[in-house]
Amino acid sequence: MLNTLMGEYPVTKQFRSHTDKFAFADEFKANPASAFKRTVRNLEFDVSEMAIMTHLIAKAHGKPYRLLPFVVLARFQHPFLVFNSNKNPSLVPEDLHGKRVGVRSYSVTTGAWIRHILAEDYRVDLARIRWTTFEEAHVAEFRDPPNVQRAPAGKDIKGMLQAGELDAAIMGAIPKEGDIQPLIRDPEAAGKRWAEKHGGIQLNHLVVVKNSVSRDMADEVYRLLVESKKAAGNPAMLPHGLEANRRNLELAIDCAYKQALIPRRFAVDELFE
Repeated sequence: MLNTLMGEYPVTKQFRSHTDKFAFADEFKANPASAFKRTVRNLEFDVSEMAIMTHLIAKAHGKPYRLLPFVVLARFQHPFLVFNSNKNPSLVPEDLHGKRVGVRSYSVTTGAWIRHILAEDYRVDLARIRWTTFEEAHVAEFRDPPNVQRAPAGKDIKGMLQAGELDAAIMGAIPKEGDIQPLIRDPEAAGKRWAEKHGGIQLNHLVVVKNSVSRDMADEVYRLLVESKKAAGNPAMLPHGLEANRRNLELAIDCAYKQALIPRRFAVDELFE
């Protein structure tokens, strides 16, 4: 049986029923991201859901995992850059130079995509933002850039934003408090414009297998994932297959490289070797 980290989503529901083939870490089914460190640091799982930026950084540091072309989670990240509308109601993305922006960890995928959006679409110089983080990167070898500082012990990102200790924040989900709003106005329209401009989507989580897993077994994992997705109605925003994801992966690689998360642009096919 293969030790497996996989969240519980509609597209993975049927896959997770194969308990004869996979030993699932069920304690993480609601929040698999909390165990990504265990994948890339301890090499604990043979099959693992994995954030794309974490995988790219892990590959750059020689971690023994290869990608399967199966998307578990993808979304346009525009809504997840938020600000406190009571503290600075006129703030816009172009105003972030010199400002304090919080993010859980500098290398997380949502943070990387938001920085890409700021740099490419709003001409924000990322080096001029004062980034505040709350935990270390998934990959132990990764080092934050010099304009990143750790939040004081005991502080949390939402509390600092509400107190005015942060000017903006990148969050995995938008809090329900009405004073915390997306900084990019009409984020849904902005996401559609991004897709049209770049010809792809912003990948978040895919699936990796350990290099020690045989090709035949990896093919079986992929086959079962595809069947599971079909059982969930084949949602279009979660493409599977190498060619269906080639452009999406090119965009993710470019995003990581331009921010120095990885030392060179990988060829897409390298990720599957």
